Amino acid sequence: MTPRLLGPDQLTLRRKPRTSPWVQIGWRVALMVAILFFVVAVHWFERDGLRDNHDGRISFIDVIYFTMVSITTTGYGDIVPVSDGTRTFDALVVTPIRIFFVLIFLGTAYQFVLRRSWDKWVMAQIQKRLTNHIVVAGYGTSGSETVAELIARGTDPSCIVVIDPDEAALECAESLGCAVLLGDATRDRTLEAVRIPEARVMIISAGRDDTSILICLTARHLAPGLRISVAVRAEDNELLARQAGATTVINPVSFAGLLLAGSAHGPNIADYIADLASTHGRVRLAERDARPEEYGKPLAGIATGLGVRIYRDGKPIGYWEPACEDIRAGDRIIEIIPSIRHEADLPLQPGLANYTASHQG
Repeated sequence: MTPRLLGPDQLTLRRKPRTSPWVQIGWRVALMVAILFFVVAVHWFERDGLRDNHDGRISFIDVIYFTMVSITTTGYGDIVPVSDGTRTFDALVVTPIRIFFVLIFLGTAYQFVLRRSWDKWVMAQIQKRLTNHIVVAGYGTSGSETVAELIARGTDPSCIVVIDPDEAALECAESLGCAVLLGDATRDRTLEAVRIPEARVMIISAGRDDTSILICLTARHLAPGLRISVAVRAEDNELLARQAGATTVINPVSFAGLLLAGSAHGPNIADYIADLASTHGRVRLAERDARPEEYGKPLAGIATGLGVRIYRDGKPIGYWEPACEDIRAGDRIIEIIPSIRHEADLPLQPGLANYTASHQG
């Protein structure tokens, strides 16, 4: 795999070529030899249009010599074209071939020497700046929706690194400004390339439960303290994903069932649940740490939104439970707030009563 820089904040690895570098070089050499044979043949049949200032005779060796120095240099003047036909051939055919040869030489040197050295240096520079980022493994339907939602929620695309074995999928992520890595996320080397220990969170949606769980195991092995969210389709695999080290396990099939069941009890329940999970509606769910000025206050008294739950020592506490009457340091607050597109138009009021009165979203 060869690193390639596509932008100031984009990193990708190209797919391994179908042919080896030696085969590619062989094809280029064969092409150059074929062109040389063509030019030598034309010069041999048109040798009467050449003049040798050394001995006055044009031999086959002289033709080969003149062809080589004409294509690789501008000539030395010892053998020169004198007829109109030979001069025209050298001007209109040999000169473009000379330029073509130079381009082949430069292209080969760039692809097999300069480019690899340059890309390795660029990749090292990007890796130095890669920290507190979000790694998304898998850019299928779920992965692409995840990245789009992250960006919609205000995440800088340059802070998102997408890993996928499909180059076409990565092109879509690149168009959003994300850093991309073409490779297998189940391999240690791939995750080390995106500096997984320095990542803020990893989101895994590989399309297959076994692959997603294996990626989770690899990531947890490299980054024991990393928050990992995994999408699995089979309910039986949810426990396996948690045992593999997943912090959060999402089952899109189960979530769809929740929406369908909710719609049976009211026509607007499913719409509101989807509204909470997305930035495209009027409200959204947000999670944050409790602030010092909120310590000792009830959850209903927070001024930033409608508090619905507290997580204390990893355990959920509902807004109706007595423990929510006393916010403590280290608590994580789950609240409902206006979506980004609406929050500028809706001034927040302190307290649950004022909030619910002014924001019926």
